[in-house]
Amino acid sequence: MSQEITVSKEDYLKAIIEAESEGHTVIAALLAQWLEVSAPAVTKAVKRLREDGYIEAGREGALKLTTKGREAAHRTALRHHLVERMLSEMFGMEWHQIHTEAERLEHAISPAFEAKLIEKLGEAGDCPHGNKVLPETPAQIKRRGLVALSEATENTDYVVASLYERDSGLLEFLHELGIGPKVAVRVQRRNYDNTMQIKTPNGSVTLGQSAAIRVWVRPNPASRETDEPRRRKKT
Repeated sequence: MSQEITVSKEDYLKAIIEAESEGHTVIAALLAQWLEVSAPAVTKAVKRLREDGYIEAGREGALKLTTKGREAAHRTALRHHLVERMLSEMFGMEWHQIHTEAERLEHAISPAFEAKLIEKLGEAGDCPHGNKVLPETPAQIKRRGLVALSEATENTDYVVASLYERDSGLLEFLHELGIGPKVAVRVQRRNYDNTMQIKTPNGSVTLGQSAAIRVWVRPNPASRETDEPRRRKKT
């Protein structure tokens, strides 16, 4: 592989399915931005991926995965998912640190080790950020019964169920605020400046819309169980 191509084929293919899940039309310029590589490097990588039968170029340069390319992207996504779960469930690594580590390790997983991880962890479980193996669109996430924190109802109790994991800075920021997987939260109010006041176990914090749209929550069943005896007592 040319030294100018600084990201592996697997990274390019996985980037395409990630970008597709966020509603992007994937073109070379987007991949350069997504993977933080130069335009010439992307041009060479795309040329090789096309020659090897992993992608096709459509109208106006839109890139699409072939069946072969999608299968390869899915395998990389599965290895990433397994590594994240391994780091969390077997080694106790913090949830806000494991994505970046998994990005480094996912390419080093051999088929034999992958099989052992599947045997140990299974393929169906969520990663520590609450995400499935393959990137999901917002519509797919909503079909799981989740709602973006930015759209959550005020004065209703929720539990954090899924986090956007591609942005390591966001994960660190949320961790510092005390907002993480399985954490109970409540939207106390929406502020005039488009921020939100969120109640967490560590106290009240302010969260902007750009972060809130990347946090997915579900109604907290524990709060309903707590409220039920209160309602009975009143009656």
